[in-house]
Amino acid sequence: MSPSSSIYAYLEKPSMVDYPKHFAAVFFISGCGFTCGFCHNATLMGKKQAGLSWGKLEAACTQFKKEWVNGVVITGGEPTSANDLPELIHFFKERFGFSVKLDTNGSNPERLAECLPLVDYVAMDVKCGFSAYPAVTGFQDIDKIQQSIDLIRTQAKNYEFRTTIIETVHTHEQMKEVREMVKGSKRYALQAFIPRDELPEEQYRTIPRTTSARLHELEALMAGCAEEILIRGA
Repeated sequence: MSPSSSIYAYLEKPSMVDYPKHFAAVFFISGCGFTCGFCHNATLMGKKQAGLSWGKLEAACTQFKKEWVNGVVITGGEPTSANDLPELIHFFKERFGFSVKLDTNGSNPERLAECLPLVDYVAMDVKCGFSAYPAVTGFQDIDKIQQSIDLIRTQAKNYEFRTTIIETVHTHEQMKEVREMVKGSKRYALQAFIPRDELPEEQYRTIPRTTSARLHELEALMAGCAEEILIRGA
């Protein structure tokens, strides 16, 4: 075991919204191969940063356990960029008995396949239709995104695909592509985009929040692509 983990930071207070039906501690891994201009965790993009020692991580988990936390969310950045991700999952589950949810952008299907048997829930961001992926995310290898979708759909114990809707990006044409990408899934979530001053690209800082009307319009468009369609932030 290396002296430090890949966990860069964590939320001090447990969350009731990041892991369905769980009171969860949220842990962040730095580093991401995407360059989305609307990323809400922009400080975790780019190169990896030094992580917490295993001792500090253990102390944090011990405290969370006292606060009745029963789940852990591993998010980022991109968690599958961490070499010790399987080790982290074992640590959270075996040492503390936490249920583990993994957030991913689907860019590393090889690491994802290694971790799917270990985690209890997976949430994959489907950023847009395949035709727009390189422009929106800066990521060129679309085959890896498709591989990850297929892996999750066939091997994950429980999962969701989700898209954060930006009205200037997610046109009807784009969402029809997304519909085909996630067709036959268990769960798909439409999430409202919320502008913030610290977003990486200036153009996204002033785009209005996604309207409830647009989310419900897309809910109708996406009908039938998954057993359950959720709207968040309407």
